[in-house]
This record gives sequence, C-alpha cells and structure tokens, in this order.
Amino acid sequence: MADTTSVKKKKAKRSVSHGQVHVLATFNNTIITFTDDKGGALTHASAGGCGFRGSKKGTAYAAQVAAEKAGNAAKQQHGFSKADVYIKGVGLGRDAAVRALSSLDIQVESIKDVTGVAHGGVRPKKARRI
Repeated sequence: MADTTSVKKKKAKRSVSHGQVHVLATFNNTIITFTDDKGGALTHASAGGCGFRGSKKGTAYAAQVAAEKAGNAAKQQHGFSKADVYIKGVGLGRDAAVRALSSLDIQVESIKDVTGVAHGGVRPKKARRI
C-alpha cells in the first residue's frame, strides 16, 4: 500500500495593511468583521463569542471587548493598520466598537452607516369581518 500520510503546508497569512471593518450592532449581539478592501473576511469576533450571555451581549462593553479581540487578531496575523468602518444596526455597540478600534492604534479613515431603511414594509393584514 502507498503511504497515505501527507504533510499539510500551513497557508501563509496575507499582509493587509488597509481594509474594512464591518460592525453589525443589534439589540441582542454585536459582530465585528475585519475584511480586505474587496470584502474577503480576515478575522471576526462577536460579543457572544467573547463569553457574554443573554442580555449582556447587547451592551456597549461587550462590543468593545469583541472589537478588541478581532482587532488584535487582525493586527497580529495580517498587519492591519488602517480601516474604513461600515456600521449596520441600531444597537448599543455602535460607538463602542469604533472607539475600541482607535484605542488599538487602527487608524479609522471613514465611518459609514449602512443600516437598512424600511420603505413600504410588508403587506397589511386583510380587514377583519365580524
């Protein structure tokens, strides 16, 4: 029989100094994703993944901890230093995540709000007949 053990080469981490940071801030959780300029994900972290449970996941402090965790990973693995920030949602973690980035010496070039806006909504229920 042929030798089936193969040596897997470790994939080299790309050097990405400038990219995007996507912050999804809901009332229940905050998710931070670091991407390259094309939108390919590099690292991510969420408040739930940082050990917060229940209603604590939606707090500003949980968003700050998640942003620091993802930011440190992006800096160490990819040399991340400049970012365009895209914020989606209305949660408490919006501002805290951006402040955490600047405390990590990640230069914030621009901040854009990409929260969806309802237009028209769903079709209303039919009139009730008694």
